[in-house]
Amino acid sequence: MEVRIKVHYTALCHTDLYFWEAKGQTPLFPRILGHEAAGIVESVGEGVTDLKEGDTVLPVFTGECGECRHCKSEESNMCDLLRINTDRGVMINDGKSRFSINGKPIYHFVGTSTFSEYTVTHVGSLAKINPEAPLDKVCILSCGVSTGMGATLNVAKPKKGSSVAIFGLGGVGLAAAEGARIAGASRIIGIDLNSDRFEKAKLFGVTEFINPLDYKKPIQEVIAEKTDGGVDYSIECTGNVKAMIQAFESCHDGWGVAVLVGVPHSDAVFATNPVNFLNERTLKGTFFGNYKPRSDLPGLVELYLAKKLELEKFITHEVSFADINKAFDYMIKGESLRCVINVIGD
Repeated sequence: MEVRIKVHYTALCHTDLYFWEAKGQTPLFPRILGHEAAGIVESVGEGVTDLKEGDTVLPVFTGECGECRHCKSEESNMCDLLRINTDRGVMINDGKSRFSINGKPIYHFVGTSTFSEYTVTHVGSLAKINPEAPLDKVCILSCGVSTGMGATLNVAKPKKGSSVAIFGLGGVGLAAAEGARIAGASRIIGIDLNSDRFEKAKLFGVTEFINPLDYKKPIQEVIAEKTDGGVDYSIECTGNVKAMIQAFESCHDGWGVAVLVGVPHSDAVFATNPVNFLNERTLKGTFFGNYKPRSDLPGLVELYLAKKLELEKFITHEVSFADINKAFDYMIKGESLRCVINVIGD
């Protein structure tokens, strides 16, 4: 059930940086990182019937086997077989790597390893898309953009004219704001400790900006004062547990919905007064924006082709594969949202 693909374009996500810096749960080296990408099927293995040589695909760090309880559920995208596993550096089929050098294995990363001219993935982690799609643009749908946008559109589900607060205006947060814009929210409030991010955020529909450092009182109180009791929806995209609590407590009682997107430290504890729940606030979590990779990503590509989804504004840099280290430098310095790496060299 394996597919070999020729990677055309791949993008750098903060998760790649995190594991490159060995801050992941279980550092594993040597390893080929990369998980936001687009490419062409080069060959298929035994048992693969729904992809063929020449198909255009997006490899995804999670998957959709189509057979487990999660895949058959309309409510979940957390496939039992193929959900993300950052510790596994080998293929599911035989527990071995498809990469090697001088006879020694090079390990896989989240089932994709797209910082390579060719890679091998499980067929369930590949979304077949419209071959007319520009791969240097749609490659960023493999992770961050879909995660943030889906958190808004699929989980929060804001109504037209509603108010939405976005905590964290990095790539995922701006994708969440884009989702709120598409949904027709009238107020999109961006919360970030870096005021320099506001101008860029306006391109994604953010109408107001709040820097918590500018206030002495808790930011949830500031938001409540500015919105007559709280926002209708809030999306937390930082992974900071303090921000998670603030996002939840920023919601209006009676109908407010908060969605947690960021991944917190393993020891973090979410603590809030239970009365906040009793007052009819709702707290939700999401994984990959609740998108099923194979079923839903082709539709996002079609939205882009129909000019209903803007991807160009997420891409701030493009470098050649030989200059991949520049992509890391841009991210470390905070200069890029998404840097696309041209692997094919055209």
